Amino acid sequence: MAAQDPVLDQDGVRLTVDDAIATVTLTNPAKRNAQSPALWRALTEAGRRLPGSVQVVVLRAEGKSFSAGLDRQAFTPEGFEGEPSFLDLARGSDTELDAAIAEYQEGFTWWRRGDILSIAAVQGHAIGAGFQLALACDLRVVADDVQFAMRETSLGLVPDLTGTHPLVGLVGYARALEICVTGRFVLAEEAVSSGLASLAVPGDQLDGAVRDLASAVLAAPRDAVIETKTLLQGALSRDFEAQRRAERAAQARRLRDLAGLGE
Repeated sequence: MAAQDPVLDQDGVRLTVDDAIATVTLTNPAKRNAQSPALWRALTEAGRRLPGSVQVVVLRAEGKSFSAGLDRQAFTPEGFEGEPSFLDLARGSDTELDAAIAEYQEGFTWWRRGDILSIAAVQGHAIGAGFQLALACDLRVVADDVQFAMRETSLGLVPDLTGTHPLVGLVGYARALEICVTGRFVLAEEAVSSGLASLAVPGDQLDGAVRDLASAVLAAPRDAVIETKTLLQGALSRDFEAQRRAERAAQARRLRDLAGLGE
C-alpha cells in the first residue's frame, strides 16, 4: 500500500503504511495535537490495523509541538461531547472507573508489541499525555527544541497512561519522581544524557534521522530483532541466572532457525 493512502485517518490520528514501515501521525497542529478519549481510541485502532508486514512503526506529529497533552476541555464541567466528563467518571463505581481508564490506556500499550519496533519523533512540547505517548514507544529521537514535562501532579492527578513504568526504567526512580512532582521541562541535552532519547538533532533533520534509524533496524533479520527485543524487555524483571537461561533459550531458537530446523 502506498504511503500516501491512509489506512486510518480519524480524530487527529493518521496511519499510513509503506511496506515494512508504518507511520502514525498526530494531525491536529492547530491545537498542538492535544489529546482526547477519541484520539486515544483512534490510536488503539491504528495498532489493530497494522498489517503483518510492518516491522517498524514511526510516531510523529504535525506542527511545532508533538503534543501539548490532554485537551483542557476535559477539565470543563461538560467535558467532551459524547464522552463522560471527569466528574461523571469520578461518580461511577470502582469497576466502571477502572474500565474507563484501562480503555484510555489501550492506545498507549501496543507500541511495545514484540513483533514491531516503534520510534517516536518528538519536537517541541511533549507534555503530560504527550510525554507518555512518546514514552510508549521503544525508542525516541528528538529535535533540539524538545520540551518534555509531566504535568499531571500539578493538576492533582497522576500519570496514568502507562508512562510511569518506562520513565522509571529509563531514568531511575529518583529522577522520575523529581520530573513528575515538579512538572519541570526536560530539554534535549538532558533527554539524551538521561536515556530518555537516543539522539537529538536540529528540527529540520528529525525526519531524516528517524528514517536512518528505521533503515538500520530493517537491515537486521526480523526474527533476530524480535528475539532481542523480547530478551531485553524481560531483563529487568529477571535475576541474573534467569536472564542467562533466557539468553540460551533465545539463542537456541535462532540457531535452529538459521539451520533450517526451526518449527
